[in-house]
Amino acid sequence: MDEAPHPAPGFCRDCLTDAAPQAMRCTACGSPRLLRHPALGELSLAHIDCDAFYATVAKHDRPEIADKPVIIGGGKRGVVAAACYIARTYGVRSAMPMYKALDLCPSAIVIRPDMARYVQVGREVRQAMRALTPLVEPISIDEAFLDLSGTERLHGMIPAKVLARFANQVEREIGITASVGLSANKFLAKMASDLDKPRGFAVLSPSDGQALMTDKPVGFIHGVGPAMQDKLRDHGFRLIGDLQRADEIDLIRAFGGEGRRLWRLARGIDDRKVVADRGAKMISSETTFENDLREFTPLERILWDLSETVSRRLKTGDLAGSTITLKLKSADFRQRTRSQSIVAPTQLANRIFAIARDMLARETDGTAFRLIGVGVSALRSASGSDDEDFLNARSAHAERAMDDVRKRFGDNAVVRGIAYTPRPASPSSLRRKDS
Repeated sequence: MDEAPHPAPGFCRDCLTDAAPQAMRCTACGSPRLLRHPALGELSLAHIDCDAFYATVAKHDRPEIADKPVIIGGGKRGVVAAACYIARTYGVRSAMPMYKALDLCPSAIVIRPDMARYVQVGREVRQAMRALTPLVEPISIDEAFLDLSGTERLHGMIPAKVLARFANQVEREIGITASVGLSANKFLAKMASDLDKPRGFAVLSPSDGQALMTDKPVGFIHGVGPAMQDKLRDHGFRLIGDLQRADEIDLIRAFGGEGRRLWRLARGIDDRKVVADRGAKMISSETTFENDLREFTPLERILWDLSETVSRRLKTGDLAGSTITLKLKSADFRQRTRSQSIVAPTQLANRIFAIARDMLARETDGTAFRLIGVGVSALRSASGSDDEDFLNARSAHAERAMDDVRKRFGDNAVVRGIAYTPRPASPSSLRRKDS
């Protein structure tokens, strides 16, 4: 007995050939990866999310571990920065304590994060995105929203095919995989990109999204944390379907502006536009210690390393900033954040360190700290930065000369005295986080 033909239009995600109505595989290349949806030719807003990005980059760089469980992180008091999909089958998840992750998956290969490498690959993916449309809004190093409205004539194909071609290109040329969500707005596109990971491509119309959410808990909506979930439950809203059945005015009376947001998102309504080149608000780096630190000297040494990391990322992005922020977290998880603004934006490690060091000196009061971080915000183009007075210009010239030497002969070719001093065992870092 012949199968009933599929009424929805579709195409092959591998070769982009239009799918025959009755086909289960591509008639051109034999691939089973056929994408079908009634609104396939109408939707143009996408969310692209690289799959297990850190772990996928590590596996690309080390093919011998491609079929092994991989965890990005390290240290007994650290947390999982990323886990490959094999490790996830053991229950390993991002932000899980490392000791728990290794209990679940003792055979995992643990790799320390390499932010410079992730930034490099992320930049390559971002460049490929911008070849599709100027309306690219980065969300993080490995995900972004894209609006391909009006690009069909440019590319000679509908946005869905352009996105499928993009995913194939990234996998073939960069060596990582990405999942695509295509819909009518940001909220639904983000939801769609999570439906078919890894190497996924999901399409959601507004009616699809509303039906899909009905049985989901209210915490499924972005921004609804545990405290808000408790408030909603107190008012009888446990599932998104409960919000869908609620009156908008009643939700506004109970929860103010948040009530209106929830009422709209529960129905798949989201008017936010894709804003191109939003860019990073802060470049930062932080590390957690294996043993708590109280003394200024070991904290100072680690602060220098972090300052160099931030400086390197600023220089790579041709950015400078005029606000320096120091972050400290005590052993009891209390956080201290101190900031200082400067007149001339900087990207120099020396200046970042000097300003953060002064703030650190004021905070070193015998408190045991488990984490330290430094960041630079109020970002702008680096053109002319650090050259506004004679001393800054000399410092900039000297530091850039050292950067050139390191590029030619390696990072250890020139080492500042504070970095050269041997470190005691106690402050060795277990978790590094850069943003």
